[in-house]
Amino acid sequence: MELVNLFQLANQQSRWLSVRQATIAGNVANANTPGYGAKDVQPFEKILDNRRVALAATQQGHLGGDAAGSAFGVREQDPSKGLTSTSNSVHVEDELVKAGEVRRSYELNTAIVKSFHRMMMMTTKV
Repeated sequence: MELVNLFQLANQQSRWLSVRQATIAGNVANANTPGYGAKDVQPFEKILDNRRVALAATQQGHLGGDAAGSAFGVREQDPSKGLTSTSNSVHVEDELVKAGEVRRSYELNTAIVKSFHRMMMMTTKV
């Protein structure tokens, strides 16, 4: 059984949430672009199954901010919901729901790390 490092896991999820938020923002920004296909990131559970979570910078000194170039598997969503009036598959309501999910996940992630950190500090103070 592999040892789970809570701080490392929280860091991976935080990076995944950043990529998902950037993808959602890109979808909303392109809501009126004809022919644009809505994108989403593969679920975090699949990232954990792969055990390969890494962001790569293209040049030294660059920060990884491009959601499409990340190691988190950004893919086009299934267009089964149909196209909007602008001939694309972005449904702003769905994107806003996803943005709310990301916000709640950030809050939960932060609360867990904060609680774990507080517990670690209490054990070292004794």
